[in-house]
Amino acid sequence: MYQVLSLILLTRECLRGYLFMSELSAKSVLIVDDVSSVRSLLQETLSQLGMTDIAQAANGQEALDKFTSNLPDVVFLDIELPDANGQSLLKDMKNIKSNAHIIMVTAHGTVDNVKESIALGASGFIVKPFSPRKIASVLKTVSQS
Repeated sequence: MYQVLSLILLTRECLRGYLFMSELSAKSVLIVDDVSSVRSLLQETLSQLGMTDIAQAANGQEALDKFTSNLPDVVFLDIELPDANGQSLLKDMKNIKSNAHIIMVTAHGTVDNVKESIALGASGFIVKPFSPRKIASVLKTVSQS
């Protein structure tokens, strides 16, 4: 009896994970960060989660161009870019596509940064360094909203 119950619970958890993964695979993503290793880690993590429509940008201008042309569902946006302020980009992106889920990424997770980003419409906030598990957790939260 215990083995049957364990199998049922495991199957239910696997199905929940499958539904989460299938929801994600249909989403388009834009990764915006000036550090190539951060972009690569995010790209690999998102690919492992089943996402295939992933674009990257290394600066603010490239990010805005790709956002405008692709209109992604999810954006991982670094707050500190060499040519732009991520929070200004967040505001611009939300004006272009209000239902985009924009997740702010930063090495400086101050309370003020978090508050301002949320007030501007950010769907989430990740502090560097981050783990693939944290990325999956944020995406799960975003997919449920």
